[in-house]
Amino acid sequence: MAATGRPIQLFRNLNAKIAAIPMMLTAVVIFFGCSVWTIVYSFTNSKLLPRAKFVGLDQYERLWSANRWLISIENLFIYGILSLIFSLLIGFVLAALLDQKIRFEDTFRTILLYPFALSFVVTGLVWQWLLNPEYGVQAVVRSMGWESFTFDPLYTADIAIYGVLIAGLWQGTGLVMCLMLAGLRGIDEDIWKAARVDGIPMWKTYLFIVIPMMRPVFITTIVIIASGIVRVYDLVVAQTSGGPGIATEVPAKYVYDYMFQGQNLGQGFAASTMMLLSVSIVIIPWAYLEFGGKRRG
Repeated sequence: MAATGRPIQLFRNLNAKIAAIPMMLTAVVIFFGCSVWTIVYSFTNSKLLPRAKFVGLDQYERLWSANRWLISIENLFIYGILSLIFSLLIGFVLAALLDQKIRFEDTFRTILLYPFALSFVVTGLVWQWLLNPEYGVQAVVRSMGWESFTFDPLYTADIAIYGVLIAGLWQGTGLVMCLMLAGLRGIDEDIWKAARVDGIPMWKTYLFIVIPMMRPVFITTIVIIASGIVRVYDLVVAQTSGGPGIATEVPAKYVYDYMFQGQNLGQGFAASTMMLLSVSIVIIPWAYLEFGGKRRG
């Protein structure tokens, strides 16, 4: 009976399985296949065109001895940690405020979400203008009489990455706010009533009751933010082009420059492989703990 049941299970929803074949082939060939191809050719001396002349770990030794790559990793770490923290913090606070059933909620939500509708290129150009000391925020404040005011992060190498961070937060916080607001609206109203009856302060209700209940929302939001952090490129190019000097260099720009401008595919492949490895180190253990633990339970 079991033997006859297996073919029935195999052919169940056959049309749906056939329709999924192109997507599965695309995922295997394009994503997995290209990733393997990139890793293999990162061990070669490919320049303008790929060539199978293997040089071992030479590309990786050159990569980690390059000051430009080390600075890009440092910038990504600073941008990523601060972007993750402030996006979650600001987004959750804004969502909590909007969740109080305030007047003109739809208007405020639209205004706060609007920057997300803009491309990173537009965002970078807008904030390049706003942070320009000659006609941006600094010029406006000085025209009001505060002559000693200085605010030009994009033109100071030590803090230029924070100018990029401001633009990134301005664009992405609105989406985080909407995700958090959706999570807050999913909390049962009886929980709020019970907390008020028990005399629990509002901040404790959020910290010890609401936030733990919103764990899936936070996980989804963190994954979305992290994916944007790793591939940040166009915002930096539009806003600073990696400058001043290489003060705002990021790994994605390093890969692009070496692969398409420096005509050094081997070095670009090595850099992109390290980006893939860094993502895998974070994602694989998290996925194992998140899904493997539930399956065992």
